[in-house]
Amino acid sequence: MPAPRLPFGIPESELELRYSRSSGPGGQNVNKTATKATLHWDARGSRFLPEDVRERFLRAWASRITREGVVVIHAQRHRDQARNAAECVAKLGEMLRAVARPRRARKPTRPGRGAVERRLSEKRHHARAKRERRARDGD
Repeated sequence: MPAPRLPFGIPESELELRYSRSSGPGGQNVNKTATKATLHWDARGSRFLPEDVRERFLRAWASRITREGVVVIHAQRHRDQARNAAECVAKLGEMLRAVARPRRARKPTRPGRGAVERRLSEKRHHARAKRERRARDGD
């Protein structure tokens, strides 16, 4: 199973894959084989990532990035090393594609006249109900 291609022409030489024992499926086999894949990629130091994409990537995935700017991704769903490694690469590709294009700026809008009238009408109704609950002078 070939590894998925990464966007921006990031070569596989920039990726570091490590393997360890998995807690996933595998029965007794899980105790003796290293099928869990952990991918490390230096996002901050990559020469292939455009600067604007790098900034969006580092901001969007800050919780998955170390202080040194290295992204760490784990995969242990499958019973063999190659499929878990391919899943790590696919996850990284999805993360990069998610920030590849800048988000469109929000165009500020104002509430419509109907929405404003409904809100004010509801406020008047609520105020009237509270006013009627209060004790009157003659009570």
